Amino acid sequence: MTELLQWARHHWHRLVNGRTQDEDERPYSYSSLLVCGGKSSQTPKPSAKHRVVIPHLPCFKDEYEKFSGTYVNNRIRTTKYTLLNFVPRNLFEQFHRAANLYFLFLVVLNWVPLVEAFQKEITMLPLVVVLTIIAIKDGLEDYRKYKIDKQINNLITKVYSRKEKKYIDCCWKTVTVGDFIRLSCNEIIPADMVLLFSTDPDGICHIETSGLDGESNLKQRQVVRGYAEQDSEVDPEKFSSRIECESPNNDLSRFRGFLEHPNKERVGLSKENLLLRGCTIRNTEAVVGIVVYAGHETKAMLNNSGPRYKRSKLERRANTDVLWCVLLLVVMCLTGALGHGIWLSRYENMVFFNIPEPDGRVISPVLTGFYVFWTMIILLQVLIPISLYVSIEIVKLGQIYFIQSDVDFYNEKMDSTIQCRALNITEDLGQIQYLFSDKTGTLTENKMVFRRCSVAGFDYCHEENAKRLESYQDTVFEEDEYTDTLSGSLSNMAKPRTHNCRTVHRGPLGSKSSTHLSGSTPALGSGDRAAEVPHSRQAAFSSPIETDVVPDTRLLDKFSQITPQLFSPLDGNLQSPPLEILYILDFFIALAICNTVVVSAPNRPRQKIGLSSLSGMPIKSLEEIKNIFQKLSVRRSSSPSLAGGKDPTSGAPCAFVSRISFFGRTKLSPPMEDKSSQMGESPQASNSACCIETEAQNSATGLTIGSAEALDGPPPLASNLCYEAESPDEAALVYAARAYHCTLQSRNPEQVTVDFAALGSLTFQLLHILPFDSVRKRMSVVVRHPLSKQVVVYTKGADSVIMELLSVASPDGTNVEKQQMIIREKTQSHLDEYARQGLRTLCIAMKVMSDAEYTEWLRNHFLAETSIDHREELLVESAMRLENKLTLLGATGIEDRLQEGVPETIEALHKAGIKIWMLTGDKQETAVNIAYACKLLEPDDKLFILDTQSKGACEMLMSAILKELQKRTQASLEPASLRKAGMPPDPQHSGRAGLVITGKTLEFALQESLQRQFLELTAWCQAVVCCRATPLQKSEVVKLVRNHLHVMTLAIGDGANDVSMIQVADIGIGVSGQEGMQAVMASDFAISQFRHLSKLLLVHGHWCYTRLSNMILYFFYKNVAYVNLLFWYQFFCGFSGTSMTDYWVLIFFNLLFTSVPPIIYGVLEKDVSAETLLQLPELYQSGQQSEAYLPLTFWITLLDAFYQSLVCFFVPYFTYQGSDIDIFTFGNPLNTAALFIILLHLVIESKSLTWIHMLVMVGSILSYFFFALAFGALCVTCNPPSNPYWIMQKHMLDPVFYLVCVLTTCIALLPRFLYRVLQGSMFPSPILRAKYFDRLPPEERAEALKNWRGTAKINQVASKDASQSSAKSGRLKPGPSAALAMKSATACDIEQENLPPCETVLDLGYSEPCTSKMTEPPAC
Repeated sequence: MTELLQWARHHWHRLVNGRTQDEDERPYSYSSLLVCGGKSSQTPKPSAKHRVVIPHLPCFKDEYEKFSGTYVNNRIRTTKYTLLNFVPRNLFEQFHRAANLYFLFLVVLNWVPLVEAFQKEITMLPLVVVLTIIAIKDGLEDYRKYKIDKQINNLITKVYSRKEKKYIDCCWKTVTVGDFIRLSCNEIIPADMVLLFSTDPDGICHIETSGLDGESNLKQRQVVRGYAEQDSEVDPEKFSSRIECESPNNDLSRFRGFLEHPNKERVGLSKENLLLRGCTIRNTEAVVGIVVYAGHETKAMLNNSGPRYKRSKLERRANTDVLWCVLLLVVMCLTGALGHGIWLSRYENMVFFNIPEPDGRVISPVLTGFYVFWTMIILLQVLIPISLYVSIEIVKLGQIYFIQSDVDFYNEKMDSTIQCRALNITEDLGQIQYLFSDKTGTLTENKMVFRRCSVAGFDYCHEENAKRLESYQDTVFEEDEYTDTLSGSLSNMAKPRTHNCRTVHRGPLGSKSSTHLSGSTPALGSGDRAAEVPHSRQAAFSSPIETDVVPDTRLLDKFSQITPQLFSPLDGNLQSPPLEILYILDFFIALAICNTVVVSAPNRPRQKIGLSSLSGMPIKSLEEIKNIFQKLSVRRSSSPSLAGGKDPTSGAPCAFVSRISFFGRTKLSPPMEDKSSQMGESPQASNSACCIETEAQNSATGLTIGSAEALDGPPPLASNLCYEAESPDEAALVYAARAYHCTLQSRNPEQVTVDFAALGSLTFQLLHILPFDSVRKRMSVVVRHPLSKQVVVYTKGADSVIMELLSVASPDGTNVEKQQMIIREKTQSHLDEYARQGLRTLCIAMKVMSDAEYTEWLRNHFLAETSIDHREELLVESAMRLENKLTLLGATGIEDRLQEGVPETIEALHKAGIKIWMLTGDKQETAVNIAYACKLLEPDDKLFILDTQSKGACEMLMSAILKELQKRTQASLEPASLRKAGMPPDPQHSGRAGLVITGKTLEFALQESLQRQFLELTAWCQAVVCCRATPLQKSEVVKLVRNHLHVMTLAIGDGANDVSMIQVADIGIGVSGQEGMQAVMASDFAISQFRHLSKLLLVHGHWCYTRLSNMILYFFYKNVAYVNLLFWYQFFCGFSGTSMTDYWVLIFFNLLFTSVPPIIYGVLEKDVSAETLLQLPELYQSGQQSEAYLPLTFWITLLDAFYQSLVCFFVPYFTYQGSDIDIFTFGNPLNTAALFIILLHLVIESKSLTWIHMLVMVGSILSYFFFALAFGALCVTCNPPSNPYWIMQKHMLDPVFYLVCVLTTCIALLPRFLYRVLQGSMFPSPILRAKYFDRLPPEERAEALKNWRGTAKINQVASKDASQSSAKSGRLKPGPSAALAMKSATACDIEQENLPPCETVLDLGYSEPCTSKMTEPPAC
């Protein structure tokens, strides 16, 4: 039965995909599953969450059909519809909307003869028009996707054919799991495949992932261990292994699995062995891989979720008001039914009014009233605006078009502008109340500049380097900006907008492709010219301000003491070098090699430099090492992410992690040959004055120096080397090391070569790289020194983590331990000083391991690497076993400058009433310094710092701070309630306050029992800074504020660690900066700089909200106003459900004549100019308070509509009362007057009228008259017994008609017009006052704005004085319940005396101190 089901499933896939049966299409065979040689397969059944990949080869045919043959192929289909299912599926989806279902119900109801109100075709028209418009839009969008899918599916790649025994050209759509794929340079990867061969001698494949995550930096992928040592290309016919991996998932940063050989030996697989679909092969001539995921199961397709859909706050409000309109409709229909029943009861005996049925039966008034209820539902259906939702979609598309067309959002350097990825929440941009921002790369440039360092307890301030940075002029960047602009354009070209089908002709192995596959790069011709394109871009993080580091003279003098003679034996005795010199040496070695930087050649960027492979390493040592670990089947690498691929924090080298082999792959040569090859190949060989090989070991540090060459200056090629870094932190440290002549020269999976000043070239054998992740907050590199053969671990990471991993030293220990304690204390003080200056800090440490220790660790680490389940947790535990008992070498301070315009933007957003929280993973002092620099915190702010170690202490400290804040307000002021916590306390009663909370304390504050208290505390603060926050804590903070305070939130960030925060907020904004495009891809809007946020919110957000709010209200108004004309008429026709207007005019009135003007209004309306909105951010608060669309505004609009409908009906009624006109002649002036009233109402409400507005208005009026005249002339018997024949023609010759229309329009609009006039003159709102400024001449306008700001400033000063006097009278003092000692120290004191911020110490009976550092930073 199982085999039968497998057979049916397989052939169903073949039938759906339209595949033919030939040799290459793998016909199914349900015979016994046999492997080559006729032996029965011993393959165990995989668990449901694992995937088994069997190669597509003849010897695996049966097993292939069981596993790989049942997986989906590589054909993709992103379309939603086909020709057969388009109509039913589109209708099914459209009828998910309640409004469409409502109108469908009315259409069906109108087919019931007893309740029929209109002709059946007329009732269907509005619904058909709306459904058709949306269907056409959906169809065009789907057809565009279909064409793109067709191009992608028909791309050509090389697939191994078991029939022809060679690689043949196949379309992407025919690729299946288990196929062998061969790719050349600049080709796009068609499916997720495990890398089995690379022409690179080190088994490396360079890929560009810009098509996947937008990052232009090259990543490196590694051939599976055991296949990289092959001298020739892998032969698919000889491949006899199977792959077991995890089931398809969308995690781009994780891949878990293993490759099992026939002898049951397993080799672990990680993401560094996986080539992802959509990436492009770079700088590698050819690669071969086996497909593991295809089509919609690839990680790229699983991440392709399309545009984000969110429901805006305004749309939710409109849906509520639609329900009110439904209730109003029901009331009106009940009134009609009741009135008709009463009317019939009065004339029950009059046959003329109560016509019996054909059988003579008379229907009772109650039943007739019931029928009339449904007839009235059909008649008054327009009360529910069916076209509202279509109009909202059109308006939002227009708003997005104008946002994306704004040239102020264009970044010339990055050649990018704003991206609107969410199409339906533009109006939410005008209602933001809370803004949550990342720091690094969002508020700062993420251009890391090395500023100072501490080595062995000595601080080196690099004064000359600081002066260089201060004197750095913008003119220096002109040439670079021009280069970056060009490269940015090329980068844009390289991004796959659409995929074009190109045939790739490849020559023999090693030759360059003659034609390159477009989609990642344009068609650029052939040969070398095409190869130049990827290299034309400047490497990231390599601007002069980052690369040109001026060494500190003191440190350079000490550094110059490192000479070959220092480590040479004198009279046969090796003198131990000074400990400080050893620390300096290891410190710079760690800066140079503890990273994942790719070294590029001077003349060929992004091509690595290869030096001699095992320079100076004796054969005997390598053979011994190889024999020791050969039994362990050591694989080459560690896991790509020790934290399960969680979002790495800024600066994390997460995408490129070298895969390291413990023993080299190169052919072994005798020692003399190796030495001579080193001398011949080393760039310094010709300049070598002498070559001294010696071996020195220090018992405390295990330092090894070897292969020294005396050099008087930096290496000849050092200044030309190009460093390709994943993060700016890494690049800054490598450039700093290069400034001290410690130059990183080459890197490959086996070794890294550093040219160390006078010591010459040092080649370190790489054993493992433990990458940075957000859990460990550090990275480590395990190397073996070239001469001592000792295993050394170099670690760099956050000081809070590294300090806890240092070896414990006791005061009674050895001299080295005592020195370590002193170094640790001094380094900590230096770190605090760096943080107060706003520098990013890192600690550098090392550890020496014996071979036995490393062997034991490696054995456990190998088990973790080859596991599929819980691999990340096991790898983290393994890393923690390695990274302990470290020796502290020093620390670094890196400056990350603020972006241009950040202080001004934050100041404007504060004035706009937006509360800003900064969520960062940096140190507290660094975060506070940046907060002051960007004006998030003001010098006069009262600063409270929450830093506790227990939940109880956190609760008591928050209570104490709340009491302090409440005493600073007037006694009469009612404390802010939780529901109103979104609005800060009145500044007239309370001065500004800021809150700083650490990650540990934030963990307590986010617990359910403290959430309310925490939110109440933050409501009193104008700014909140959360430091040492993890990515998960960031998202939890945003979720807490949004859900509990019911406020509109916005989160902005630039890195992968901000993705969760961005997705949780009402609006997520990604910054396309230095940390890749993960945040952009997860965001609703993407900008290139933080300063663009001011115009996006204050201008476009305000406009979008105001436009859409007024447009929705106008739709409700015009529908109610017009429908009420029909309702008033029912009082004069016995509530019979008849109409005084022809049905066609009735339908087209809302569907055509009055539908376009509000759409134009919603797209083009500008109540205030952009310049004024930017100069007066206070105007944004109207959107926060939803002033344009309040419940009261909605009901006032409906009342006005009722009044206007009364005037529009009864003025013509009393005019024609007593005449002999027919009902259509009576209805014509009603329709005409209603048209003028509704259109002129929009003119009154408009704040800006352009020629487009007037053109649409005139067009609507002309179209109405044209239709009425044509309809009256042609429709002789359209609606018997009455018909509209020649009615409009007669009225246009009647002066009374014009008088009625003018009088009705004036009386109806007079209250609205008078209200707007009085509002603008007697009690103008801030918006109206600002609108008045726009009409003033430039000089008067500038003076008026100055007076506005002066008035606001006076009010601010007055409120500040009031708050200060309030604070003096109510200052918190020590009491029996809480002994609270206040200490005051200013920021100037801190700067001058290097003292830490003063603390407020709570002695509440807890064992640990609970500190609330209340400092008042002065203006210094």
